[in-house]
Amino acid sequence: MQMESPIVRRKSRQIFVGDVAVGGDAPISVQSMTNTDTCDVAATVAQIKRLEDVCADIVRVSVPTMEAAEAFKKIRQQVNVPLVADIHFDYKIALKVAEYGVDCLRINPGNIGKDEKVRAVVDAAKANNIPIRIGVNAGSLEKDLQRKYGEPTPDALVESAMRHIDILDKLDFQDFKLSVKASGIFMAVEAYRKIATQIEQPLHLGITEAGGLRGGTVKSSVGLGMLLMDGIGDTIRISLAADPVEEVKVGYEILKSLRLRSKGINFIACPSCSRQNFDVVKTMNDLESRVEDITTPLDVAVIGCIVNGPGEAKEADIGLTGGTPQHLIYIDGEKHHKVGKENLVDHLETMIRDKVAAKEKAEESIITKQA
Repeated sequence: MQMESPIVRRKSRQIFVGDVAVGGDAPISVQSMTNTDTCDVAATVAQIKRLEDVCADIVRVSVPTMEAAEAFKKIRQQVNVPLVADIHFDYKIALKVAEYGVDCLRINPGNIGKDEKVRAVVDAAKANNIPIRIGVNAGSLEKDLQRKYGEPTPDALVESAMRHIDILDKLDFQDFKLSVKASGIFMAVEAYRKIATQIEQPLHLGITEAGGLRGGTVKSSVGLGMLLMDGIGDTIRISLAADPVEEVKVGYEILKSLRLRSKGINFIACPSCSRQNFDVVKTMNDLESRVEDITTPLDVAVIGCIVNGPGEAKEADIGLTGGTPQHLIYIDGEKHHKVGKENLVDHLETMIRDKVAAKEKAEESIITKQA
């Protein structure tokens, strides 16, 4: 029983990364980045397809050399998801991937070099309807800003960002998005809050170099959660020292928790205690792994006893409340039937898939009538 989010999002200019809208009233998109050697086309394509399987909206690929640019051409031909090319310093690489069908250029104008080089990149972006992502990072601020501020600060990040933006403004290029990332939550949050009031372009959120799977997930959830609650953010990347697939999963879970996206199953499950009448943790582990492929939104409550079980089950599309000797199943908030502990996960999976199929059929019928 999905509820709308109470969050009022910041109004931003809309751009398109391939066919994915970023900003405006578009859903907040979830990104990741490959960590394979880009010149290893087969490995990079395989990783991108895994990211496509978990519904990554956009994937970034590092293109550090001309050899990597040639590999990018082959990669672009074999995948469907919009691709961002991550480029530093060499404007010729940007021109080459623009020719090869890149969907967005991640390149900081101030780092490209002479004015004519910047103009060449911007002209190529204009000619091919390619947006640019300006990516400011606390770990790579300009030397003069490091001297001015003594250390990375939110104001230093914002000043760096405005320098790059000024270059694009002078070239009359407005189709860009911006990130002002730091590994420290407070610095990143303050920088994003400051820049959000100064520009109209969409903001790419992230806590950079957040850490491993557990620590990075917590850091990113806290930092991005603060910003998203403020209505700030149009696209997100969870930077984890982990499988990029996990970045996409965590990203969707953050958005799902705030009711900003509703992809897949939203589980409400108790942490379990001695009152539980079935093994909640094992049931959840088994069930989550089985229904990972489902993208249709659905609320499923799995509660081990009757203390909180009925209340949570009544608010879910499907609810399970542990009882003795049998457990009670709710559908759409109403008591429906009882089930024993045998094949409990099989039973829940079947119910979920049946509910999803019915929901998808109903939505298809509505679309057909409207057409």
